[in-house]
Amino acid sequence: MDFQTRQNLRGDCMLTEVSLDCRGKPCKPNKHGGMRAACFVLGIQAFEIMAIAAVGNNLITYVFNEMHFPLSESANIVTNFVGTIFILSLVGGFLSDSYLGSFWTMLVFGFVELSGLILLSVQAHLPQLRPPPCNMMSGEHCMEAKGFKAATFFLALYLVALGSGCLKPNMISHGADQFRNDDPDQSRKLSTYFNTAYFSFCVGELIALTVLVWVQMRSGMDVGFGVSAAAMAMGLISLVCGAPFYRNKPSQGSIFTPIARVFVAAFAKRKQVCPSSSEVPHAKNVPKHHGVSSQSVCNFGHIHKFRFLDKACIKSQDGCNMKESPWKLCSTAEVEQVKVILSVIPIFACTIIFNTVLAQLQTFSVEQGSSMNTRLADSFRVPPASLQAIPYVVLVILVPIYETSFVPLARKLTREDSGITPLQRIGVGLFTATFSMVAAAMIEKERREMAVGSGKLMSIFWIAPQFLIFGLSEMFTAVGLIEFFYKQSSGGMQSFLTAMTYCSYSFGFFLSSLLVSLVNKITSSSSNGGWLGDNDLNKDRLDLFYWLLAALSLLNFLNYLFWAKWYSNTPSPSTDTHVGAENIP
Repeated sequence: MDFQTRQNLRGDCMLTEVSLDCRGKPCKPNKHGGMRAACFVLGIQAFEIMAIAAVGNNLITYVFNEMHFPLSESANIVTNFVGTIFILSLVGGFLSDSYLGSFWTMLVFGFVELSGLILLSVQAHLPQLRPPPCNMMSGEHCMEAKGFKAATFFLALYLVALGSGCLKPNMISHGADQFRNDDPDQSRKLSTYFNTAYFSFCVGELIALTVLVWVQMRSGMDVGFGVSAAAMAMGLISLVCGAPFYRNKPSQGSIFTPIARVFVAAFAKRKQVCPSSSEVPHAKNVPKHHGVSSQSVCNFGHIHKFRFLDKACIKSQDGCNMKESPWKLCSTAEVEQVKVILSVIPIFACTIIFNTVLAQLQTFSVEQGSSMNTRLADSFRVPPASLQAIPYVVLVILVPIYETSFVPLARKLTREDSGITPLQRIGVGLFTATFSMVAAAMIEKERREMAVGSGKLMSIFWIAPQFLIFGLSEMFTAVGLIEFFYKQSSGGMQSFLTAMTYCSYSFGFFLSSLLVSLVNKITSSSSNGGWLGDNDLNKDRLDLFYWLLAALSLLNFLNYLFWAKWYSNTPSPSTDTHVGAENIP
């Protein structure tokens, strides 16, 4: 049994469990699920990303110009906000898989996000909740938001973060749950759904970065935040309208309990002899415990890694035939799922630097655009945050072409349903991201020299390449990572493992904040505050910071190649050979 066969077996097992409709009754194949149900989920995804992108992508402008936080601190506020959104996705995934189910988790936290957006709009509208107006670029001392004003702002901001974070993994997993792997036609459409979901994401981002950001710049941030709240309300309406058609997976109880049992049982039997590589323990000899879904009796195929965990599913060798506690004897499925989780952690870690690069496009690149010539015509200026719409304009065109042209061609060559494997797709994206920072560094160096030397402003469209290149890399990495994690998970853990994808975003944005602080500390001297220590980019060295990120991205890609090959080369006990079903680019 090779690696890909085991993956297919795992996928077949994980979706054969009972699915319920909105009333808690068994689903009917001709009424529930499929692309019709998934379209309603795509609706809330498009509206939610529209709402959150309009807030996050232009937030640094509001924090800097209206709340009067210093530039480096403003950048950290934005990255911490975005990082919190993605770290909270773990909470949303856990609540969904363990207790609430994905539909109710989305509904509850959708209203939490909506309340935060409304409060943010109120805070931006009332002068008594903001510091007095002041031009931060003029060099005069501006009063920073403190006390009740700051507390109101951060309360609204992190209500949005809580709601959005708990929504994100469930939108992806709930949409994917509408396709049954026991139906060959629907199983084949799963990869198409992931590409369609990314297309929905791109449409939402595009509208946010053009229409909504334009509204923010023209009518004020209070109106802009209010429009975001309206978009979120539309998303919730889309979610509720699809309720009669959804396939809802029942919650499994705490998803951490089976994982904890495996480690406890393996530790308790640490002195016992581990089975040889050819002796695969069988789940049929192990009782099914509470919290283990029906796929526990399926043969996952033995993963020849972390073999110390195999001791958790062998009977005690003390000669006693007494029934063992669930905390001393686990099923094969439980052990293999824990091995899967441990195996994917290095892949997950390799995408953190990628998302650190993304953080720069939402913070310093926006300020970089603010320091350039934004005039497109005598009466129109380009909002700097809208430059992030450039890759999405291209991707709205490229994603359908990728799905309708590249994927069918690649399927004929590779016999993969998704054209190329998720690991290959991630690798292409990580490699391409390096060139985004190279382009950013080169343009920033030229912009700074022109502004300092001759006082001329470079056109804002010169920074378009860094957004465009990163958009292409994200099409590969983001979709590949989501598909990779979803396909590794057993029934009852899809939302949580999908949330690990968003955790990568979180760690990337937190790492960005850490890097900014470290770079300023290391490069500071008595005469300056470091590469990013000033509120004026003409005095800072943002170009050197971009070069640093380009170097880190390249090293990260090389590191990824090692771990992707390590993950793919999983010896099978039935053949005792190394298999490499997923060839690394």
